Amino acid sequence: MSIHLSGWDDTIVALATPQGIGAIGVIRVSGKESFHILNQLFPSKDLTAQASHTIQVGYLKEDDQVLDEVVLSLFKGPRSYTGEDVIEISCHGSPFIQEQVIRAITKKGARLAKPGEFTQRAFLNGKLDLAQAESVADLIASNTEASRKTALHNMRGGFSSDLKQLREQLIRFSAMIELELDFSQEDVEFADRTALKQLIDELDGSIQQLIRSFSLGNVIRNGVQVAIIGKPNAGKSTLLNALLNENRAIVSDIAGTTRDTIEEVININGILFRLVDTAGIREHTADIIEQIGVAKSLEKMNASDIVLYLFDVNETTAEELKAFEQTLKEKNIQYLLVANKTDTAKLGSIQAITHMPYAISISAKTHTGIDVLKQALTQKAISGDVNTEATIVTNARHYDALLKLSQSLTDVRNGMHDQVPGDLLALDIRQCLHYLGLITGEITNEDQLDFIFSKFCIGK
Repeated sequence: MSIHLSGWDDTIVALATPQGIGAIGVIRVSGKESFHILNQLFPSKDLTAQASHTIQVGYLKEDDQVLDEVVLSLFKGPRSYTGEDVIEISCHGSPFIQEQVIRAITKKGARLAKPGEFTQRAFLNGKLDLAQAESVADLIASNTEASRKTALHNMRGGFSSDLKQLREQLIRFSAMIELELDFSQEDVEFADRTALKQLIDELDGSIQQLIRSFSLGNVIRNGVQVAIIGKPNAGKSTLLNALLNENRAIVSDIAGTTRDTIEEVININGILFRLVDTAGIREHTADIIEQIGVAKSLEKMNASDIVLYLFDVNETTAEELKAFEQTLKEKNIQYLLVANKTDTAKLGSIQAITHMPYAISISAKTHTGIDVLKQALTQKAISGDVNTEATIVTNARHYDALLKLSQSLTDVRNGMHDQVPGDLLALDIRQCLHYLGLITGEITNEDQLDFIFSKFCIGK
């Protein structure tokens, strides 16, 4: 499937590698005039006479001035990333050279590409559907093994394949019902209502599984914010250092040493955790700066995905913990209770811990129990194992469309139960197909495409 939009038949150029000095820079050109434009700058050979998927070495020249010695990779449409004629120019990584090459190409008739325009053209020319195209941006932005695998699975068409099967089955039944309408005078049924109900139940089960996967997908894509909360001198900064395995935060025996929040990122089992070390929380303090720090701590606590409540096992009572737990539950915040300073725990404190099986016992100072805490954080974040070979929804736009699709499937089911006429049932099925099409791009418009691809980097 290809989509034609006006104004998309010109030739574009952009730097495909990051800005800055490097050994090599790659400049990408795509469009019907790509070979004609580069032919004017590459006198060594007639590029139009060369085979696709070949490499040519020579000098780029503008008039009599040599711009650079380059390697040209030739891809003739439709056997290219965009589906158009594409030439990738590997030049030396000087920003000045790259700028001169791009300027020379634009003088010959190309224009600078907009963000994501190469991938947008790949979608418009049927090389990728919209879900695959969006996963390209996810793959570029991936910073963990889990996010890389998830994006790669979707880019290869894993998510699209699941949706395609759902769409084909719905189209088949929709066609049968539409056929019934043509023979409405004969009062015949071409679509087996029992089979349709079974199909709707199966489709809804698949959709609900995809919807549920979004919470995990959001964690994989965006990471998890964890606020380390506790009283002054509970060992929060020591714990941050232990988790990071470096001395990031200042540690002392003086309560209230941490006045402002400190944020660091750590990768645990393929999930990014944004750890926030906060000022110690206590109700009464005359120190204005400390008051501001406490207010920030409470703000971070309310905004976090997980609160890690750290308490000194020798100084905290069960009643205090229950009160804090109740506060977190009322705010619907996920949390872990962590008993610190077990290396210096008194006998009574140790006995108290045994009556709190939900609390994790550690010593941030000696790093005892840190691995157990990391595992607990991972389990709390993902509620199970990350199976990146399965389809995981990571895109909020897809999630919204799936929710609407689920509601439309419910409308179809209710319609069959109420024995509504076939024309109304067909409308509900078309609505289901509409929401599936929003995800894959069968249903779209130019403004929506511009918004989606504007979030891509230039050159991709």
